Amino acid sequence: MSACEQSKSVGGRSGWQVSHLLVESDGDLLGAAPCYVKSHSQGEYVFDGGWAEAYERAGGDYYPKLQLSVPFTPVTGPRLLVRSGPASAEIFGVLADAVAEITTGNNLSSAHITFLPEQDWEALGKRGFLQRTDQQFHWENVGYATFEDFLAALSSRKRKTIRRERTEALAPGIEIAWLTGSDLTEEVWDAFFEFYMDTGSRKWGRPYLTREFFSIIGATMADRILLIMAKRNGHWIAGAINFIGADALYGRNWGAVENHPFLHFEVCYYQAIDYAIAHKLKRVEAGAQGEHKLARGYLPHTTYSAHFIANPGLRRAVAEYLARERAYVEAASEELAAAAPFRKDLAEQE
Repeated sequence: MSACEQSKSVGGRSGWQVSHLLVESDGDLLGAAPCYVKSHSQGEYVFDGGWAEAYERAGGDYYPKLQLSVPFTPVTGPRLLVRSGPASAEIFGVLADAVAEITTGNNLSSAHITFLPEQDWEALGKRGFLQRTDQQFHWENVGYATFEDFLAALSSRKRKTIRRERTEALAPGIEIAWLTGSDLTEEVWDAFFEFYMDTGSRKWGRPYLTREFFSIIGATMADRILLIMAKRNGHWIAGAINFIGADALYGRNWGAVENHPFLHFEVCYYQAIDYAIAHKLKRVEAGAQGEHKLARGYLPHTTYSAHFIANPGLRRAVAEYLARERAYVEAASEELAAAAPFRKDLAEQE
């Protein structure tokens, strides 16, 4: 978050006005929440464009709105941060109520707290926030010693498909490197930023992160970063950035300057699994959306967000929509889980 601010990836004219919320008592920090006043809905991964259009058709101004999140990061974690202790629940409530008061008191249409832990989502629901669910696809490490162990857990057809994809991805003489720590030189960041800009410009219209952002995280948290890079004929041609957590690998941005079949799957999914197994990480979170991940061993996982809508009419309409959407997400997750590529005989044994 600090790197986003220092590099001007947020703030300025980015549409993310930094407005963090603090709870203090006699100079002691008791709670905090990462807050941004937004003039658009980009870079959030929880999509409210339909709400904005409906409200504006009815004559309202949806923007600015308040966003509580880590910019450009669809990773679940606490958003209302409180000091541990007997008063932690009370401080949580103070933060939640302050979010609603700031929204109404500053003529903001709404407040959106995204990628929450489920227990915080439930607590906010009890305080009147609207509850939303979505899904991502995560790979779970159940104690695999090698990638082959993982493949052995899959159905024969899926196992053969993944082996073929991995072979074809590297067939043009492509080599893969894992870069972290001191490997993350400015030359490497230059190459990765070129990939990021190419893919970001085509997919989003305007990439969010500045070149300086990558230099800052390379200097401040290099040991928590894994770049999976592909090289052909001595030149970097593709790469994906991952952040290393205590028990998970978090896949983020990918890009390439050459197109090769299945290279995206190799760099973003299969190599991430290889790394997680080698380093005994419990899971890989490969970012938002993507049902194509299911066939590659990534299973559906529910994500949670909470929303405060100031206008009563818009609030009623969104609440009705979310009730239907939650039912759809639950049914879709069950259907997708049933279509998982793992061997049915293993599931029956479990």
